[in-house]
Amino acid sequence: MVKVAIIGSGFIGRAWAISYARAGHDITLWDIEADAPTKAVAYIEGVLGDLAENDMLNGQSPGDILARLSTTNDVEAALAGAVHVQENTPENLAIKQEMFAQLDALAPKDAVLASSTSAILPSKFTEELAGRGRCVVVHPINPPYLVPAAEVVPAPWTTPETISRTRDFLISAGHQPIVMKRELDGFVMNRMQAALMEEAFRLVEDGYAGVEDVDVGIREGLALRWAFMGPFETIELNAPGGVRDYVGRYMGVFDEIYASSRHRANWNGPVLDQIESELRENLPEDKLAERQVWRDRNLMALAVHKRRAAKGIKKK
Repeated sequence: MVKVAIIGSGFIGRAWAISYARAGHDITLWDIEADAPTKAVAYIEGVLGDLAENDMLNGQSPGDILARLSTTNDVEAALAGAVHVQENTPENLAIKQEMFAQLDALAPKDAVLASSTSAILPSKFTEELAGRGRCVVVHPINPPYLVPAAEVVPAPWTTPETISRTRDFLISAGHQPIVMKRELDGFVMNRMQAALMEEAFRLVEDGYAGVEDVDVGIREGLALRWAFMGPFETIELNAPGGVRDYVGRYMGVFDEIYASSRHRANWNGPVLDQIESELRENLPEDKLAERQVWRDRNLMALAVHKRRAAKGIKKK
């Protein structure tokens, strides 16, 4: 097991700390705000009970995980001896550039420098670094201790060794990496999510469906298959002859859909008032934090089910 430095101990940093500590690594949390690492550990302590109850600590106790967490207000101390550095600072290019300059100067020369950014291309904040070849994006689907997928996005100069080491490190920590061949705005997950969200906004804005109807369509429809299959395997199994048969049968339908969807919805226009109003009917704003806990507990239950199903249901 190795040392992992968590640089930025907020929402994403503390989630990564759980994931990596559960894998047996020693974690040091740092943040520019002096009290953030201590608050992160307190938050983690509150989550570990639910994870243990759902057998999501790999047979370990909450105490085992907490024993691997340490905090510091000294960034050099956080980086000393680290093999993997996970940066989680705000989505601001100037901050990323400044932070990665520090990381490249202070971290051990063989450490991988990974950013959790969900939107900024790695080339934009690593180009001028002497050690730019060891820099990569590792973007989680939040929270990473419940959602295994994580995007590995290389800059043009990220070395194959860095990509390979990062992929292997994630797999050893229980993740399923999405390894991109080259960088692209939005990466993989946000681009797919953007396509779905654009259509959701468009259906409501154009008066075809309400918010709950759209949510039902995903929650009680597509997501049931997507919980254990991706879109390509889904269509592979939705026609007798597989994916080529599916395309032959249904491409014309999708041509017509595409023709009617070539306009953007104005997410920030009047439709936003409608969406927010419909959502607030079922979920008052002061209940959002409670609902987030509910979401995470459902994700735990789903993870437990998928683990059991993977053992009990064999692929033919």
